[in-house]
Amino acid sequence: MIFKSRTFLTISALMTIIIVVLIIISGFKNSCSESEIQINNFAVGNQSPKLPDEFYFAGERMPLENFDTRESLDRELIITKYRHSSTILLLKRANRYMPTIERILKENNIPDDFKYLVAAESEYSNVISPVGATGFWQIMAATGREQGMEINANVDERYDLEKATKFACDYLRRSYERYGSWTLAAASYNGGRARMDEQTRLQKQDSYYDLLFVEETARFVFRAAAYKLVMSDPAAYGFNLSKEDLYPELKYYEVKVDTTIKDLVVFAEQHGTNYKMLKFFNPWLRQSHFTPRAGKSYMIKIPEEGMRTD
Repeated sequence: MIFKSRTFLTISALMTIIIVVLIIISGFKNSCSESEIQINNFAVGNQSPKLPDEFYFAGERMPLENFDTRESLDRELIITKYRHSSTILLLKRANRYMPTIERILKENNIPDDFKYLVAAESEYSNVISPVGATGFWQIMAATGREQGMEINANVDERYDLEKATKFACDYLRRSYERYGSWTLAAASYNGGRARMDEQTRLQKQDSYYDLLFVEETARFVFRAAAYKLVMSDPAAYGFNLSKEDLYPELKYYEVKVDTTIKDLVVFAEQHGTNYKMLKFFNPWLRQSHFTPRAGKSYMIKIPEEGMRTD
């Protein structure tokens, strides 16, 4: 009985203290000025990002006067702005890989905005989707092989950024030639040409913004557009990264190889690096050894001396 009575008194005392604290906090909040409350709300992320009055993707105007178009872009922009950790990592990685992607797009006369498709596909990383799409450009094995990519247990060129970007350029150019629209070309990259052909025929429409797609394809262009807005002006959306925060481009030289390498660990050591760094620079090498195709040569990247600690 004594123990229970003391417990009851202790709980009562704690409840009294909690009530007093809540009253004090409530009074403090009520004393805050409206501007202070607005600042606090902004700090925790209660602000909806402002949409531009006019917006173009791949040189084609997005009809933001349509409520559904406007709300679709708004959705992706809000998600991008408030997926803080993911967007910060994306901005850091983009600094390393964007120059290579931009160069190859330019060489192939593909609109520069398609560099944001990579953000929508993989956030600039060599990921594998649940259905097996692989690499920065999320290429399916069958589609890659159809366009001449080497994909096997030994070599998987979907992991090679340069070759994967050239694959994407070829695919996008063919889609543009078929549909006469870079926006539809972008959508076809996500949904496939067969599905695009079917939907444009059934719905009797030739604009991405007037077509009903499955959710992934319906969101795809808007997701890339949202990345364009945020990545073009990160500070405007609350991302204040300095140059030192960004991942730098990596320096390397290339070695031409057309014969079997029995042990890539030894190969790496012979070239002044280690197996981990060799695989980091050449993720398309899928084994600890390498057997080239007959009559084909390969360029293996070797990190420059001192690059890792610069």
